[in-house]
Amino acid sequence: MLEFAVVSPLLFLCFFAAFEFCRVAMIKHTADNAVYEGCRKAIIPGGTHRDATNETRRIMNTLGVTNFNVRVKPRRIRPTTRQVTVRIEVPLSENSFVPNQFVATNKIVRELTLYREGSQ
Repeated sequence: MLEFAVVSPLLFLCFFAAFEFCRVAMIKHTADNAVYEGCRKAIIPGGTHRDATNETRRIMNTLGVTNFNVRVKPRRIRPTTRQVTVRIEVPLSENSFVPNQFVATNKIVRELTLYREGSQ
């Protein structure tokens, strides 16, 4: 009983730390995928700013990630637009399972720029 009382807090700390590291890694990889898929929606002929934003949000929502910012440049995608950039910022303070004082200023930022299909 005494051994369990001594070892269990350390064991649970390691377990929850590993769980949190896995969640942060999963958010990073999902953000990478979200900006790529959002950018792909915008670079095809007829793609719009709204298509890119909606696709990026749809992918991030699969994890239950909340309160993230998506920016697509340019705001208006025209046939003459050469490239599109999608940027996402995910604050860890609102998407982490650990108390906010440990991750308050940390955020995951991913950005991708692709050339439009058919642009000269």
